Amino acid sequence: MDIKKYTKIFKALSNENRLEIYLKIVEKQEASFDTGDECFINEIAGCFKIGAPTISHHIKELSNAGLIFTEKKGKYLICKVNEGVVDQVSKLLKLQKSK
Repeated sequence: MDIKKYTKIFKALSNENRLEIYLKIVEKQEASFDTGDECFINEIAGCFKIGAPTISHHIKELSNAGLIFTEKKGKYLICKVNEGVVDQVSKLLKLQKSK
């Protein structure tokens, strides 16, 4: 078990704004599942009353923790939830619950 990896994930989610941004990305991705729409960071940023540089910082932290993938499309940045990491964290929490 890679404790440092999990610590980085939980640290990334421990910031209130970052957690809200992550949850908005999850929400947007789930809503666009049937339509195939992509989740653009500028759409996510419009939901918050914080500046673009701060949003960029939070996106970078979420990406560095492995919670999301980002990809440049033209002048826009799209993001996707890293389902593999979500599954790993879920398994970790279930493991701890059963002890």
